[in-house]
Amino acid sequence: MKNSIKTLLLASLLITFGCKQGEETASEPTSESTEVPTGGQENVVDATSNPNIVQTAIGSKDHTTLVTAVKAAGLVTSLSNAGPFTVFAPTNAAFDKLPAGTVEGLLKSEKKGDLENILGYHTYVGSLKAEYMQDGQEFDMVFGGKVKITKKDGKTFVNGSEIVASIETSNGIIHVIGDVLLPK
Repeated sequence: MKNSIKTLLLASLLITFGCKQGEETASEPTSESTEVPTGGQENVVDATSNPNIVQTAIGSKDHTTLVTAVKAAGLVTSLSNAGPFTVFAPTNAAFDKLPAGTVEGLLKSEKKGDLENILGYHTYVGSLKAEYMQDGQEFDMVFGGKVKITKKDGKTFVNGSEIVASIETSNGIIHVIGDVLLPK
């Protein structure tokens, strides 16, 4: 009986001591940051995941005008969200083809609605891979209007503008085009 009481007492002490050790360990501060980032998806910094559409565009020297327009229209958060989205992304050279003063005018705060419409006409909710697009297909874009796909000599065009590159991102796909698409 004495041995049973000693064993029970020893087991109780071990359990109590062991549980307290676990509590102390769990409550100790760690080197990992527990701060919660503020803002939307665009503020998430993650070195291991693929970049999203906005992060990819920001990293492209050929899309600085597009990035400026996306920021001016207040669409960074929207295009950083999960998606998937397809963006037909005009290059800087495409914006340069527009009449003088057009881009500067659209970047003014009073033209934000027009800029949103134009950028929305370049954005589709869903992932459209060029290899799956069919000649004659039409797609409804975010801010209204349809774009038409054509295929010729193994190349894919959207409203007559050739898709010169396609870049998959974490939240969709970017199709690089050489023209600014204007809603009809």
